[in-house]
Amino acid sequence: MIRALCCAALIASTVAAPSAMAAGDVENGRLQAQTCMGCHGAPGMRNAYPGYRVPKLGGQHVDYIVNALQAYKNKLRSHPTMQAQAADMSDEDMADVAAYFSSLKDIKTE
Repeated sequence: MIRALCCAALIASTVAAPSAMAAGDVENGRLQAQTCMGCHGAPGMRNAYPGYRVPKLGGQHVDYIVNALQAYKNKLRSHPTMQAQAADMSDEDMADVAAYFSSLKDIKTE
């Protein structure tokens, strides 16, 4: 039930607010994303528990990344590491990181 509510909130925020998101600064995002690359830039990286592949972010849509970070910050997505990473991010930080990852070609995780 909680998962369904989280998904509904994420979808609603994607549909309701994509035009409200400011364009991010790719270079500033590159600098801020250094921490992200430890997991999201490592080919074949897997989360220890529960076991799953870490999502690739290169080439991902800006709105998706921003919405996901906002959901982690607001504890609508449950992953303690990502909640901690997003906790202190401003909307501008999220837009910058999203712009950076969106600018990359697909990062292969296989």
